[in-house]
Parts: sequence; C-alpha cells; structure tokens
Amino acid sequence: MSATGGPIVEDEYLYKVIDAIEQVALDVNKTVPQVALNWLLQRPTVSNIVIGARNEEQFRQNLGALGWNLTKEQVARLDAASQQRPIYPYWHQRDFEERNPKPTHW
Repeated sequence: MSATGGPIVEDEYLYKVIDAIEQVALDVNKTVPQVALNWLLQRPTVSNIVIGARNEEQFRQNLGALGWNLTKEQVARLDAASQQRPIYPYWHQRDFEERNPKPTHW
C-alpha cells in the first residue's frame, strides 16, 4: 500500500490506473501527465485544476493537456480502470443523477 499523508491506496489499484493512462498516452502521443490532466478537465464536476509545476519545463509540459480531448472510448477506458466503490456516505449517492452528473461534452 502507498501512503504519503493521504488516504491509503492499494498498489494494485494505482498500477491499474497508471497502466491505463500510459496506454492512452501512447495512443494519443501525449505524456502521462497530459492525459491525466485532460481526463480531469473532462470530468463533469471539475471546473478547473491547479497544477503544481516545479519548473518552467514542467509547466509547459502540463499546458500540453489543453487544446485537445480524449475520445469517449478513451475516457471510458480510464473511468473503468479507476472505478472503485466509493466510501461511505458516497456509495449510496452513486446512482443519483443530480448528485453525480454524467459527462455532457466530448
């Protein structure tokens, strides 16, 4: 298990998600961070993201997440790889459309 001050996350889960992001990154000729940031930006409940670049090069790399979109299939692949049962009290809200809006753009 990996933990660095946040919630404990199983290594198997982390590797499953990273493997999916890496495969999509190869498909779209982008970096793993660019795919991850683009994926986040396409979430219906995310209005913006804050990036913490350590230097100008990393900042410029992160900007490569803009100006393009993952396909529905790629988003579905990443969503499937990252899907897990939410913790209480969120598990019971998962089927309520008004609390968990589905993506409306692509």
